Amino acid sequence: MTKTWWKESVIYQIYPKSYNDATGNGVGDLLGIIQKLDYIKSLGVDMIWLCPIYESPDKDNGYDISDYKNISEKYGGNDVFEEFLTAVHEKGMKLMMDLVLNHTSDQHYWFKESRKSKTNKYRDYYFWKTSANGEPPTNWPSFFSGNAWQYDETTKEYYLHLFTKEQPDLNWENPEVRKELHDIMEYWLKKGVDGFRFDVVSLISKGENFSNTELDDFNDIINKHYANGPKVHQYLRELNANVLSKYGAVTVGEGPGIDLENGPLYVDEDREELNMIFHFGHMFIDAGAGGKYDIVPFDLLDFKKVFNDWDTHLRDKGWGSIFLGNHDFSRMVSRFGNDGEFRMASAKLLATLLFTMRGTVFVYQGDEIGMTNVAFPSIEDYNDVETINSWNEAEHNGEDMDEFLKKVHTTSRDNARTPMQWNTTKNAGFSAATPWLKVNPNYTTINVAEQENDPDSILNYYRSMIAFRKKHLTFVYGNYECLDFENEHIYAFRRWDDNADFLVLLNFSDKELRWKNHLAGRDYELVKSNLTTNTPDATLKPWQAKILKLKS
Repeated sequence: MTKTWWKESVIYQIYPKSYNDATGNGVGDLLGIIQKLDYIKSLGVDMIWLCPIYESPDKDNGYDISDYKNISEKYGGNDVFEEFLTAVHEKGMKLMMDLVLNHTSDQHYWFKESRKSKTNKYRDYYFWKTSANGEPPTNWPSFFSGNAWQYDETTKEYYLHLFTKEQPDLNWENPEVRKELHDIMEYWLKKGVDGFRFDVVSLISKGENFSNTELDDFNDIINKHYANGPKVHQYLRELNANVLSKYGAVTVGEGPGIDLENGPLYVDEDREELNMIFHFGHMFIDAGAGGKYDIVPFDLLDFKKVFNDWDTHLRDKGWGSIFLGNHDFSRMVSRFGNDGEFRMASAKLLATLLFTMRGTVFVYQGDEIGMTNVAFPSIEDYNDVETINSWNEAEHNGEDMDEFLKKVHTTSRDNARTPMQWNTTKNAGFSAATPWLKVNPNYTTINVAEQENDPDSILNYYRSMIAFRKKHLTFVYGNYECLDFENEHIYAFRRWDDNADFLVLLNFSDKELRWKNHLAGRDYELVKSNLTTNTPDATLKPWQAKILKLKS
């Protein structure tokens, strides 16, 4: 296996709008992040991934880009970005920017020109279709509810938008589009940016023909109609050859519809496409056939199977990413842990899992202090377009809206977007002004300041685990084997190489359990635990995590 810096790195994801507001307008900004660089560095991370900060009407919080080469003034503009990039590098860290290649904002110059006439130069930058019967060209559903085609009165045709109607999909079949996007990437790489996270990159190649779907399960629709199109790998190889390889840029592609069969193709080193992918095998594990608002119980066996299968499929040539939360999902301790009585223990257990698995680890802001989901009392308190559209659709369908609000509390993307909780002062120290999104009321007990000097805090456990992983590269490159797979409460696995042999035991339950030792005769000693209470090696208190090492 090829060894390289980005495989050994820990990457810290920042949602700039919610991180730290230095200008006092209620919106996080680049100056605010600069103020926190010492804190970020203290975690032990190597790279910052910044969610989009380009010019945008913010219909989808920056993932609708209207100008790819200009940083939005609300974040500080281009000059402050230069200052920020320099400061990141001076701290010995690298910067990964978020790029949306599948679609633009409808306020982008290309699209505003495209919609003017059928003969406009930019018409073929997007997908425009006629309809003979007054209905949309296909019955494709949007990711954000409703049909994925929007009628435009000017030319009396429909354009494709897999997300909001303000996010028209780009037509990568047009070589001019690809050339434009290559130029954008080169622009940022020349400035010194170290890599990119590519948003929904698995969707950039559409099928040759647009046809109605007969499927009901949205994930099946993604797999059949939207993702992994016929030229996606051709486009990525072209991108790598023409731009990325010239700068040594590190890349991770977000991949709806990427599965065990096609996933390895994106990251096979011999194919020279992407370095890593974000698959969603575990991130839709509690979503039923109706999507994320069709909530089904979390099953540890399914969870283990996802990690096992992906490790098997990527261990020889490819490389994966290890993450349990980001800006698009609920807080990981609320979702996979117990954010009540055992919040501290379960947050540390999940951190133990992250830092002992093979793959590059991504940490989302706030998870390092155990931030939780929020339960706002009204839909009026929510900002996320996906949440609001889902609410409106449920209301239209006559659902029980009190029950649906409970689903929002569980699964809304705004759970991860509430402002970072720095201290106990007004607005959690995030801003002197009213924040763009309300702060989680529990900031008075869950915040950075309260945890900084507490050796037993979640924050200091993250620091400790990151240092532990960097000291023992067995957890980066070593072999992986899941043990006792059928155990419904304990996730046990072994990581080993020529240098060390570790056993990781994770109790995903509210009960004290004893693990039946499947490695009898091997003498392991405890080297790490998320609890200060000592118990016999095979006994696990509720949400206890233990790392044991084979005695030499």
